[in-house]
Amino acid sequence: MSELREQTIALAGAAQAARLVDQLSKTGSYPMEFLESSVKSLFVFDLDHAEELYGGLPGVRLGLQNLCALLANTREKEQRDVARYFFGVIYLERRFAADQQMRDVVRSRLEHASFRAEHFSGNVGDICHSISGIYQDTFSQLPRRIKVTGSAQHLENEKNADVVRSLLLAGVRAAYLWRQLGGRRWKLAFQRQAMLGCAQELSRGLGLV
Repeated sequence: MSELREQTIALAGAAQAARLVDQLSKTGSYPMEFLESSVKSLFVFDLDHAEELYGGLPGVRLGLQNLCALLANTREKEQRDVARYFFGVIYLERRFAADQQMRDVVRSRLEHASFRAEHFSGNVGDICHSISGIYQDTFSQLPRRIKVTGSAQHLENEKNADVVRSLLLAGVRAAYLWRQLGGRRWKLAFQRQAMLGCAQELSRGLGLV
């Protein structure tokens, strides 16, 4: 598999998390299949190909669709917050990658949450509550945090807040994989058209375009 393809799938994971955060914060709803694949990506510690993070390409279909829109720079109003969350998790990933102690804490606690999820509960709400605590104890302590905007009614719901934090962590996970695969933010300007073409090709393979 090409390096560009792998990087595109990883970034699609970040785009998917950003889109889900935006949808949940504004409507209080989300497509469960993509929430599950994004959340479960946090428990995949070893993989050979990026799509394995999501149980296959269909698990990141929403992300590919939104990555196409972000790379095409459509400037649609509805994409504004998605783009902000997308680049926000890329920024947080840089802080995460530079902090060995934070990486160790997050890895250890995710491994513990993974064991609990596998053996005691398959309920995504319970899993998100555990992940939310990890995010609050690490990324929420950073001086520059991602500000999620939307409906106060939805954001003040504690279960929704748990899901939002879990998705942001999933976005950081995807961005971390993207960087491991050779991705860099400065490269996006040069690779944008090539990556857009790759994302569109992957989307066509899934019947999206």
